Amino acid sequence: MPKNKNKQKWSQDVTNNSDAMDLKDGVFKQRSAKKIADSLKASAEHSDRRKATPFQSAMSMLNFYINRAGKQLSKSRLATLDKAKDELRKDFGKQPKH
Repeated sequence: MPKNKNKQKWSQDVTNNSDAMDLKDGVFKQRSAKKIADSLKASAEHSDRRKATPFQSAMSMLNFYINRAGKQLSKSRLATLDKAKDELRKDFGKQPKH
């Protein structure tokens, strides 16, 4: 059975319409790792639908995006998103992994 070409991929739908938190449009397209982290933190803290802590929800959404975008991300984009993980840890008072 052929896939419907107009249908959004489920992962894009999750990113755009997460039931856990509302993301700011274009959050993952920002150039600054700090701005990505700050936006995810704000979204997670303001959500009343999340099941985990704000930190876990924000980090999960970032990891989900990285894992789903995967091979389509350039090395520089992936580096920015990985740096956003460290910024997110700092924002929540956790130790960066690096």
